[in-house]
Amino acid sequence: MSIKSLKELPKEELFASGHRMCAGCGPAICVRQTLIAAGRPVIMVSATGCVEVSTTIYPYTSWKIPWIHIAFENAAAVASGIEAALKKLSKDGKAKKCDIIAFAGDGGTFDIGLQALSGAIERGHDFLYICYDNEAYMNTGIQRSGATPHGAETTTSPAGSVIPGKKEYKKRLTDIIIAHDPAYAATASIAYWKDYMNKVIKGLNANGPAFIHVFAPCPRGWRFPSNQTINIARLAVETRYFPLYEYENGKYTLSLDIPKPKPIEEFIKPQRRFRHLLEPKNRNVLEELKMDIERNWERIKKLCTL
Repeated sequence: MSIKSLKELPKEELFASGHRMCAGCGPAICVRQTLIAAGRPVIMVSATGCVEVSTTIYPYTSWKIPWIHIAFENAAAVASGIEAALKKLSKDGKAKKCDIIAFAGDGGTFDIGLQALSGAIERGHDFLYICYDNEAYMNTGIQRSGATPHGAETTTSPAGSVIPGKKEYKKRLTDIIIAHDPAYAATASIAYWKDYMNKVIKGLNANGPAFIHVFAPCPRGWRFPSNQTINIARLAVETRYFPLYEYENGKYTLSLDIPKPKPIEEFIKPQRRFRHLLEPKNRNVLEELKMDIERNWERIKKLCTL
């Protein structure tokens, strides 16, 4: 099954309005798209992060599905336990099949939860892990994470006379996951909703561990107007900053080719976290970022032709 148009989307919303997430929040849009694609029955495991703290202000919740909050580091471990328990209960005729999604931010995936995620995929647990990537620890004060790009300013990688933003490069997380040879892996963007939703469906239908790395801009942390979230997410793809591709049955497939990319400046100009890169003294940092983007794009393109 795949979604081809808006008319095919179910009318029922499993993510209720009234939560405390910011206006224009990319992860909030990501949750909504995820649950529309997933439908019922589904259990969500939610690691500590913006989504968790903003959607479950006691005694309220925005989740119309079974949902469990767990710590930063163990989303994949808890999802593994649920999957194993349901498998045994189903075998004994005491439970019906249910999809399981582990949902965590880049901090809980690139850094703190990577060990549990690696173990779960290596053991072959059958669930979908979704990493919503807003490129920093946003709910605790915009600290840099392993997903923060080279040159970006955060509260722990401030741009000034000592350093020009984050010195390190963004971790190639999807490559690390694919090295485990999962049943399915993909990158996605909330700006390309149909592509993302169909990847969620593919991940849930995969016979084994599945992983999606979805780009979800943060207006507050990246400091751009809240009505520009989807535009920023689209520019990330159109500039080759965030390539969209899949890995299935040992093969890479490019989801969207970008033969004539827009200048990376169109992506970074609206974001104050990159403002210093446009100053002459930091021109070299911008050039380093451009070279890294092109190097990664050419590498992905080559993998997709094998």
